[in-house]
Amino acid sequence: MSESKRLIVEGLSIEFAGQSVVRNLSFTLEPGRTLALVGESGSGKSVTARSLVGLAGEGARITARRLNYAGRDLLRLSERGWQALRGKDIGVVLQDALVSLDPLRPVGKEILEVLQTHRWGDPHSRNERVVELLELVGVPEPRLRARQRPDQLSGGLRQRALIASALALDPGLVIADEPTTALDATVQAQILQVLQQIKARGDSLLIISHDLAVVAQLADDVLVLRHGETVEQGPMEQVLRAPRHPYTRSLLDAVPAEHARGTRLSPGQSAALQAPRTRQDAPVLLKAVGLGKRYLGPDRQVLQVVEGVGFELRAGRTLGIVGESGSGKTTVARIVLGLLQPDAGEVRFLDRLWTATGDRQVPEKERRLHRRDISVIYQDPLSSFDPRWSVGQILADALDVAGVEPAQQPARIAQLLEQVRLHPHLQGRRPLQLSGGQRQRVAIARAIASDPKVIVCDEPVSALDVSVQAQVLDLLADLQAQLGLAYLFISHDLGVIRHVSDDVLVMRHGQVVESAEVETLFDHPQHEYTRRLLGAVPRLPGSGAALVVPPLEPEHPTSLFDESRLWKIAI
Repeated sequence: MSESKRLIVEGLSIEFAGQSVVRNLSFTLEPGRTLALVGESGSGKSVTARSLVGLAGEGARITARRLNYAGRDLLRLSERGWQALRGKDIGVVLQDALVSLDPLRPVGKEILEVLQTHRWGDPHSRNERVVELLELVGVPEPRLRARQRPDQLSGGLRQRALIASALALDPGLVIADEPTTALDATVQAQILQVLQQIKARGDSLLIISHDLAVVAQLADDVLVLRHGETVEQGPMEQVLRAPRHPYTRSLLDAVPAEHARGTRLSPGQSAALQAPRTRQDAPVLLKAVGLGKRYLGPDRQVLQVVEGVGFELRAGRTLGIVGESGSGKTTVARIVLGLLQPDAGEVRFLDRLWTATGDRQVPEKERRLHRRDISVIYQDPLSSFDPRWSVGQILADALDVAGVEPAQQPARIAQLLEQVRLHPHLQGRRPLQLSGGQRQRVAIARAIASDPKVIVCDEPVSALDVSVQAQVLDLLADLQAQLGLAYLFISHDLGVIRHVSDDVLVMRHGQVVESAEVETLFDHPQHEYTRRLLGAVPRLPGSGAALVVPPLEPEHPTSLFDESRLWKIAI
């Protein structure tokens, strides 16, 4: 076969300051095929991909017996040579669209820059090409979207804009680094469709992902990395259906969608959790009735973000709230926490009025008496920690709020760290000195410091690798069994929701479209939207076919409202 678009990697090794991060990696990627690099954070996936486009980073030492694309020796390229190669021959889709895109300019300008850099066409044809590319990747109203900044677009639209930029010059190879991380199930399905089209047109795709279900939808071949070394590689069906290496099996075992509630995801412990499910008639701790919330949108139109939402959360149980971005999940959580005033309805907590409207509003001074009974775990603990504080200081601050005397705090901090399975010596470290999993455990320790009865979990595992996610979910289950906690668990990941929840609330356009016990909802969904949402979830080979459903219409296709930004509003 001609080497016109073949990628050949033989004996690739990467070092930083004498420390090896990738060792003796070899693979070949043929035109029209997709190779997936999978593994945990720190396994070497992303730095391998970046080394193929000259972006491994300052101080990187790259060696290989052979590193070749389309007959060109990548080891001998100058910076000018890399600039000519990137975009034109190899397109790159980076992980975080909000960070990767320039926040100060429209996304159309980002795509236009690729065309201008490589002197493609004239000004008119470039502008038309931008619109054509946005349309190609499924962006509605492409001329309008091309004029909008990244913060005016949803996560799915931002990710599509990045893909459009990578496809601008029809490169023969596209490298996609975690292209669907933290996206809703339906948006994820749409992005996967776009990526599948790359392969269908005869180009090759190198995808980096820790989501094995996503890999199963795209990959022809899979290479599993651990600590910079290959532990297994081969055809996707063989690696994911009949893995040979224990590490690969542990990654598959950690996928929550493949395990019933009450079973462990992480290895090395007994398969069953410590306690059976709490009864349905347990006492009601939290009750929401008819919640509503409106905002004035950027176009000065009133947006009804939440309407008529009601539910009950009982002691020791988990209520999962699932829905796409803009569905109202975050707004409901903030109302429940007493951080946002509803326009309609009320929340009762511990049989007391907690949040209400009009002259029934509850003063914060009155709520503060019971603040210790309700806590929260955020999606990104790093942004909620003071970076100057050590772990010990973070926990001491939580204990101060809970009213624990200073003399008793050292023993309580040690106990909290033990409860979340962190070594005591970590209390001297700052958040940036911890791994993502360690930071999330500190966030959990902070949340349980006041001995709460209810914890609101806002996407607590969405940014974690599958094996770290498994450990955190097991930890939350253990703490629930030990402490009798009730969780309000918000997630876009239906596999996680199915594994952790007793009851599930499905939201769309600010309304509850379906609610039921978890088995009933997943096995016999009643609402068309729920069926479509479940049908969009990627499946591992052999785990059962997805529901066959038509694609969903985009959520609020012309709205610039991004509900996730509400957490940043100061109260």
